[in-house]
Amino acid sequence: MLDVALTGAAGRMGKNLIQALSDSKELNLVAAIEQSGHPVIGSDAGDIAGIGTNGIIVTDDLDSVCGSFEILIDFTIAPSAVENVNICLANNRKMVIGTTGLSELEREQVREAAQTIPIVHASNFSVGVNATFKLAEVAAAILGDSVDIEITEVHHRHKVDAPSGTAVTLGEVIAGKLNRDISKVAVYGREGFTGERDRKTIGFNSLRGGDIVGEHTVLFAGEGERVEITHRAQSRMNFAMGALRAAVFVAGQSSGLFDMQDVLNLRSMGT
Repeated sequence: MLDVALTGAAGRMGKNLIQALSDSKELNLVAAIEQSGHPVIGSDAGDIAGIGTNGIIVTDDLDSVCGSFEILIDFTIAPSAVENVNICLANNRKMVIGTTGLSELEREQVREAAQTIPIVHASNFSVGVNATFKLAEVAAAILGDSVDIEITEVHHRHKVDAPSGTAVTLGEVIAGKLNRDISKVAVYGREGFTGERDRKTIGFNSLRGGDIVGEHTVLFAGEGERVEITHRAQSRMNFAMGALRAAVFVAGQSSGLFDMQDVLNLRSMGT
């Protein structure tokens, strides 16, 4: 069994991960961490996840438990995730990061740390979403510059970053296949007199409301036809199970930055 710790233990994903880890035959949860001042500090992690007491008391001090685990699974917010990367780097611990909304500077810090410790950083751990990334790449390769490309994502009202990390990854995958620089061709929403659409652009549209877990659609719109690729999540448990697969994968690595395409061996599938 591989010993793992979890940061963001009281969050939506954290609770699902605690549940998933309780059933895992490969991974053993040994520590649960939340931000300082959170009301669950001192509570039993199993109780906050609704699975019953498991004897793991939630703490706010990651440093103090670094000696107990091999892999940290992080679902927090960007500044906290980078702090946790630095702690794991100092203690030679492996990481799975599901936190999104990192700035370019924060992403660079992750890349630098991955030169020493292995890190799986993915915008979405769902196996279905990662299949969607591959399908979008294939569609982009086939349709090329003959279509307009729009990405729409829908999430619950509590999500704090937009567009979603998954939508950003979809754009990056498509832009990469079409030899476009996503930082130059991305268009985030439209308002007022925008003029005729530039075919080279990739549009992003974000909707927020209710308790929607997550929906992503890529639209390839051509003359007389369109192709739409959609993924809808009904539960967060599929994300949790993917994160556990990533943890098993990263346990076998000595260093490097990976994502779910590596975990699922999708890079070997040509387009």
